[in-house]
Amino acid sequence: MTPYIEDPWAWQESWDRQQEAYLPDREHRFAAMLDTVDAVIDGRAPRVLDLAGGTGTISLRTLARFPTAQTTLVDLDPALLAIASASLADRATIITADLGIPEWRSALPHREYDAVLTATALHWLPADRIGQLYAEVRDVLRPGGVFVNADHMPDDTLPELTKRLMDRARDRRNARYAAGSMLSWSDWWERAGADPALAPLVARRHAIYPTGHSPEWNPPVSWHLAALTAAGFREVGTLWRGGPDAAVAAVR
Repeated sequence: MTPYIEDPWAWQESWDRQQEAYLPDREHRFAAMLDTVDAVIDGRAPRVLDLAGGTGTISLRTLARFPTAQTTLVDLDPALLAIASASLADRATIITADLGIPEWRSALPHREYDAVLTATALHWLPADRIGQLYAEVRDVLRPGGVFVNADHMPDDTLPELTKRLMDRARDRRNARYAAGSMLSWSDWWERAGADPALAPLVARRHAIYPTGHSPEWNPPVSWHLAALTAAGFREVGTLWRGGPDAAVAAVR
């Protein structure tokens, strides 16, 4: 049973601010993703799969843009899923599933989706698993459907400039933490763990991820494009770029 969260929107806002410390152009990538959904649905209500959806960031923006969308959110983190459930209520189907194994697809309520969207999440998976997951995502898309993954994807033709951009972004982020204008990742989870409703879920999260997550793996965008091509997508390319981050798109 999902615990009662008194003000899920406060947690949504807190999550957004914490994430924006790492991703100042976060909303730009979401807009590019939803523009892509709009391009493939021909005016119909879209069926969207929010992969590793966390608190429901993408699902909420999808429903704001397409109020009649059918949205499915998949994640494994019990604390983030509780915030998503409280925020989305009956406007989305929320599934607890582990993307680290192929069986995650068996829990989906629909056989095919117009779009599968994910952001700043798959870098926790190992390289071989991401390649397999790309093929599994293709299988849950309808013909002509689109997959978009926005994440840390350096441009391998600009290695020195990318490093400088990342260093400057880190310095700005640390200055904001020092000034108290934003919470860090660890500070956010510490506050969630102190909340009466979320505390037992944060404890369960620690049991699921005893080391936090697997080490981050952030290959260049060329790796993702090659992996998507190998997974059998018909069109593959870079949809959006912001400094060391990018969104790759693939059409079935």
